[in-house]
Order: sequence, then structure tokens, then C-alpha cells
Amino acid sequence: MDRKTGLQLLYNQPPQITEVILLVKIEGTLDEIRELVGDVKRVSRSAKSTTKAVAKTAKATKRKLSKWQRYVGNKSNHIKFSRGPKKGRLDLAKMSKAFKRSKK
Repeated sequence: MDRKTGLQLLYNQPPQITEVILLVKIEGTLDEIRELVGDVKRVSRSAKSTTKAVAKTAKATKRKLSKWQRYVGNKSNHIKFSRGPKKGRLDLAKMSKAFKRSKK
């Protein structure tokens, strides 16, 4: 008795259909067909423009910043490293301590 592996079973099967294309027959004069196709193009354009407009308004709505984000955004609260390899960068650890003490 001869047993087949998974790959052998896979390759012995007929190819599967993965894509179906529907064809529609249109009859009429060239002007009539242009009217039909023109309407479809206009509708698709308007649908695309409305989806873009909705996406823009959805992105435009912003949430309120947290207290920490507002604290960090305020330049007067910035504490920076004065020397060493991190000179000039924000010292977030010291800023965090100052922020926590300021709330009390």
C-alpha cells in the first residue's frame, strides 16, 4: 500500500477557481451607452468625494489634552539637562517630579 504525503495530495487536486468575473451585455446606440457610463462615473466620483469629506471631518475632531500633556507643552515648565551627553534635552524625570509636586 502506497501512502501519499500532504504535498502529493495537494498537487493531485484540480486547480480551484478563486476569481469570478461577471459580464453584462449592453445594447444600444453609442450615445445611449455614453449616457449610462457617464452616470456611473458621476455617481462613483460623488461617492468618493463624500467618503473623503467624512474622513476629513472625522480626523478634524480632536480630544482634550491631558494635564500632563498640557504641562509638557508649556515651555515655561521645561527642565533641561545642563551638561553631559544629554545636554539641551528635556529632563522628563525632573519634570515629572515637579508636575506631581505642583498638583498638591
